[in-house]
Amino acid sequence: MQVLGTIKGFRAARRDAAGPVGLVPTMGALHAGHLSLVRRARAACSTVALSIFVNPTQFGPGEDLARYPRPIERDLQLAEDAGVDLVFHPSAEEMYPPGFATFIEVGGPASRWEGEHRPGHFRGVATVVAKLLVITTPQQAFFGEKDFQQLTVVRRMAADLALPVEIIACPIVREADGLALSSRNVYLSPAERPHGAALYRALQEGRRRVAAGERQASTIRAAILAVLREAPGVRPEYVAIVEPQSLEPLERIEGPARALIAARLGSVRLIDNVSLADEGLL
Repeated sequence: MQVLGTIKGFRAARRDAAGPVGLVPTMGALHAGHLSLVRRARAACSTVALSIFVNPTQFGPGEDLARYPRPIERDLQLAEDAGVDLVFHPSAEEMYPPGFATFIEVGGPASRWEGEHRPGHFRGVATVVAKLLVITTPQQAFFGEKDFQQLTVVRRMAADLALPVEIIACPIVREADGLALSSRNVYLSPAERPHGAALYRALQEGRRRVAAGERQASTIRAAILAVLREAPGVRPEYVAIVEPQSLEPLERIEGPARALIAARLGSVRLIDNVSLADEGLL
């Protein structure tokens, strides 16, 4: 496994890479969810590239940039064990050198939900992902569905800019109690951790309502909120029932639909989502 810290160095290694390249973009603090993306890339591509970069431009004032976990030696060992061929691990100065002045703004699916609660977040995400795709030139890039709005924004950006890459969505990996894996889960205290599963329980209640025949989005949203509000310490920020490509809110579920949640538990902000109306549910 080669670890490259500069754009020039990565591009030189990329020129020698065999066959199709698959990219797994990460901010490090790798967990089983990231490794599931690596496995998907490994199965589909001759060369697997992994980026580890805590992107400062997607963090807002007062967010956790300074304390975001950075266990780089552990990450590199996990990457090597998983079969990664190339790791791109640049500094902030390498990605944003003095005079950097170009950013990508995505409208549409970036406008609501996380876009409203974290102003500027998707500007940073779209810019860094576009730059990573230009640097690494993969045929495929693998993203988890846990950050469903991010996945949707990246797809929109790649399509609008005609980037020659296929964006591959991969399923959420969960703990036994349903908590979606996230690098930020390490912030949860032992007392808070059991209550994190409330997000998945709430989403499953939404699915149960749809399976039982409920089609009114406001009713399903209220049922999800009720489960969240019963969980000690959980403070919902939003619950949205949306069309999965535009992320526009739905009034009724007549076709594909996704439920999105953001909530705080102690000092930790958690997000999760499920498909409410996948094939066979309606």
